[in-house]
Amino acid sequence: MRGYGGKTYLLNEPRPLRERAREYALLPLRVFLGVTFVYAGLDKLTDSSFMSASGAGSIGEMMRAVRDSAAIPGLVDLTLKSPEGFGYAIAIGELAVGLGTLIGLWARLAALGGALISLSLWLTVSWQTTPYYYGNDLIYLMAWLPLVLAGASVLSADSFRASLRRRNM
Repeated sequence: MRGYGGKTYLLNEPRPLRERAREYALLPLRVFLGVTFVYAGLDKLTDSSFMSASGAGSIGEMMRAVRDSAAIPGLVDLTLKSPEGFGYAIAIGELAVGLGTLIGLWARLAALGGALISLSLWLTVSWQTTPYYYGNDLIYLMAWLPLVLAGASVLSADSFRASLRRRNM
């Protein structure tokens, strides 16, 4: 038996379309954020000019450019101590978050990581964007929150692990 929307259905009993749609509602968001963060991480890791302390298109130059307009300049100062290290940390973090989100492995933790990356980028890189709703990092932060709350209930490693646990009980 399964319970959905206050009703209980037998395991093999077909559920109404509305119930199935509700179950899959966050899947498009999960796929979009997962693919986007995998792409962003790979893009950074394969861009030698980005992974430099100085020069056009480098993480160091970008951080120096936003330092005075950031909400938390101290956070930018911290990144400027090792721009390459920060660049690798962000890129590997985006890659891990994206893969975890796509696979649905520790999905809430992956979504929290995505939200924290987006928050840090919003408070530094896109803080000066006006009007505020043009800054995409704030939008990404808000997009991660439903996945932090709900996790990945379908087509995920988490749901597979949960079904194994239920079966072994």
